[in-house]
Amino acid sequence: MTRLEVLKTYKIYIGGQFPRTESGRYYTLTGKDSTPLANVCLSSRKDFRNAVVAARAAFAGWSSRPGFNRGQILYRIAEMLEGRKEQFVAELILQGAAPKAALEEVMTATDRLVYYAGWCDKYQALFSSVNPVASSHFNFSVPEATGVVAIIAPESNSLLGLVTALAPVIAGGNTCVALASTSMPLCAVTFAEVVHASDVPAGVVNILTGTSKELHSHFASHMDVNALICYGTDKTEITRMKELASLNVKRIFVHTKEDQGPYHILQAQEIKTTWHPIEQIGPGKAGY
Repeated sequence: MTRLEVLKTYKIYIGGQFPRTESGRYYTLTGKDSTPLANVCLSSRKDFRNAVVAARAAFAGWSSRPGFNRGQILYRIAEMLEGRKEQFVAELILQGAAPKAALEEVMTATDRLVYYAGWCDKYQALFSSVNPVASSHFNFSVPEATGVVAIIAPESNSLLGLVTALAPVIAGGNTCVALASTSMPLCAVTFAEVVHASDVPAGVVNILTGTSKELHSHFASHMDVNALICYGTDKTEITRMKELASLNVKRIFVHTKEDQGPYHILQAQEIKTTWHPIEQIGPGKAGY
């Protein structure tokens, strides 16, 4: 007898839970030979708004954690990803990757998480400064997390692109809502399962599936999103997002390369400057 395979429905990840899209819509992902691979949720504007609410609720707790603790959690994500390496390789192959390239992508994504885990308690020392001023003050500038960051992950790959976009954002104490690749979403949703099992507080990472064409305007216009990081290449969408982002002076960064570095942490930071008065208590002496 011919048996119909039961396809997995890949859910979205919001607030530490795996709901289906509230719209009830999905699309069938197919392989190179048009074989159905899975059912994938088509996220709606309401899903995005729910994710932003979850991210905002988690921001205070996550941003106030010591950098060392955030680094421990990112390292834990890398450990869990390493432990499920075979599953991710298999999903990448299903989506058209060659076996060698699939293995390399998973290993690079794991290494990238370790890289940013190491930066969690160091980037502030690198980007902070003591500023010379003419008045009787100490003047300090320190980077602080900007808040909720919306991410449109690269379309060209399933796992590495998402990790590259997401890791520096949460390493810097932000929370995020990420839109996975439309054509290769499988690893992104499986990565949400890894995040869920990795001591990451609910709401810090939220992952949606769907299309940038439908959601990019909502990512850019939402008034409670503080920054937008986009790896898209559609010039019309990018122009529209820049226009909408100006409504609440939202930062927007458009990337064409999936590279790494501490400056990717800095782009989702605000610089806080503190003036501390010095009390003059005698000739050549000063006190606080």
